[in-house]
Amino acid sequence: MADDDAREDAHKPGGGAHEEEENPQAQDQVDGSAEDQSSERPEGTAGVSPAGASETMDIDDIAAAIVERFPETVFDRSHGQPVVYVDPAIWKDLAVFLRDEQQFSQCMDVTAVDHLIDAERREVPGVELERFEVVANFLSHARNRRIRAIAELPAHEPVVASLAEVYPGVNFPEREVYDLFGITFEGHPDLTRILMPDDWAGFPLRKDDAPSRVPVTFKEDPVPR
Repeated sequence: MADDDAREDAHKPGGGAHEEEENPQAQDQVDGSAEDQSSERPEGTAGVSPAGASETMDIDDIAAAIVERFPETVFDRSHGQPVVYVDPAIWKDLAVFLRDEQQFSQCMDVTAVDHLIDAERREVPGVELERFEVVANFLSHARNRRIRAIAELPAHEPVVASLAEVYPGVNFPEREVYDLFGITFEGHPDLTRILMPDDWAGFPLRKDDAPSRVPVTFKEDPVPR
């Protein structure tokens, strides 16, 4: 009976002198393994793999290549994305460089900003700010990378080279910018209005364009406005 009681105790959770002797050793092995793993982790990665940390550190290498090729370029960041401010004179050269030497296969869009009535505007060291900015976003499918380029254009001469020859997909976006902002893209194959009537006077997205100057008749109006 005594032997039966001993065997029964050994099978109870936490029971048996033999199990009590093995548990501390197993715990020491687990603790030791954890210490070895933590000591092998690169300092400052906070659990991120070394490969992931390397990819994060390489985020600005394309911008650096642009600055090296075009020394007057100013590098900046916007919401974690690399941005380069370039001289309008090398706007098309930049596009060719990105396409041919940096594997940027797509210009996703071209747009513009009119800063005429900004209450305040962020200063970018090394950049001479103008009224208009032309903005282009480029995408590299091969490298899974993006970069934004900005060119400052003065109010008296809002002119920049067209990128349609380099990236044909920007044909219509450049026409929209011309139509709504009055910015001229030299070398564009068909720089005509695309949204407004051909005889429209003015540029609707300029901040000094008179708003609501066109009478609008709604369906339920008793008389035309």
